[in-house]
Amino acid sequence: MNWPRKDLIGIQDLSKEEIITILEMTTSFKEISKRDIKKVPTLRGKTVVLLFYEPSTRTRLSFEIAAKRLSADTTSLSASGSSFSKGETIMDAALNVMAMAPDCIVIRYPYAGIPQKLARELPCSIINAGDGYHEHPTQALLDMYSMQERFGTIEGLRVVIVGDIFHSRVARSNVYGLRKMGAHVSIVAPKTLLPPGIETWGVDIATDFDSVIPEADVIMMLRVQKERLNQQFFSDEREYSFFYGLNKHRVDMMNSDAAIMHPGPMNRGVEITHDAADSARSLILNQVENGVAVRMTLLYLSLGGSLHVD
Repeated sequence: MNWPRKDLIGIQDLSKEEIITILEMTTSFKEISKRDIKKVPTLRGKTVVLLFYEPSTRTRLSFEIAAKRLSADTTSLSASGSSFSKGETIMDAALNVMAMAPDCIVIRYPYAGIPQKLARELPCSIINAGDGYHEHPTQALLDMYSMQERFGTIEGLRVVIVGDIFHSRVARSNVYGLRKMGAHVSIVAPKTLLPPGIETWGVDIATDFDSVIPEADVIMMLRVQKERLNQQFFSDEREYSFFYGLNKHRVDMMNSDAAIMHPGPMNRGVEITHDAADSARSLILNQVENGVAVRMTLLYLSLGGSLHVD
């Protein structure tokens, strides 16, 4: 049986069974990264193009390493170094890239909906690496894999997501995925950073961070997105950190088995302190490690791999 999807646009599109398949296969791909020679010929002859129209370090590098470990050829294009900076539309750019016969395009774009449009128009596989405030599906999958790896299951976990929910595609994708997998999700943020319609998400909503800490299995801190904020959301970073930052005092309030997560990049001293980020509870570097394996799985499936890994 082959993977039924050409594209990965959002977690909202995936069934629980498809998420389970991805998470189960990821363990096999993670083993490759522990070998002395970290490469298999699985996607030899395939070409993966990375189109990143927003700055990225972890996601872009993770996809590039994932593709190369599967022996695919990769090439990268960013907004600053492309004809996009000269006024070319994203569709024209994508059609020109398609004329060079790539097998997969991984795209990050500042506005929602572009990956979906490319998936409709182009014959190659499209993987969404983040589009506007919409979704960041591969981040949610690596987050869920990290939780499953740590706790053995996602079902029944109490996950608290804290911070700038309004601007966070990571929060949206995680809520969609975690709820499908049976986790209980709570959102914590000042009212100014809660998006309209959040009451339809099926999550608990709190503005008092301290009240939800003792019962949480996972506390996921979100980056304060300074590039998207202005003074209308909160008065200053110091005030935000006082009410919504994860620090040593709040870490001490967590239950004995609880874990800390953050999708990165971190603003140390704002949403998270050194004490929290570097504590034994932190899964932050595990998330980065697991990101490569999850993206290997997705490239493999999207480019025609079997559901069974030899």
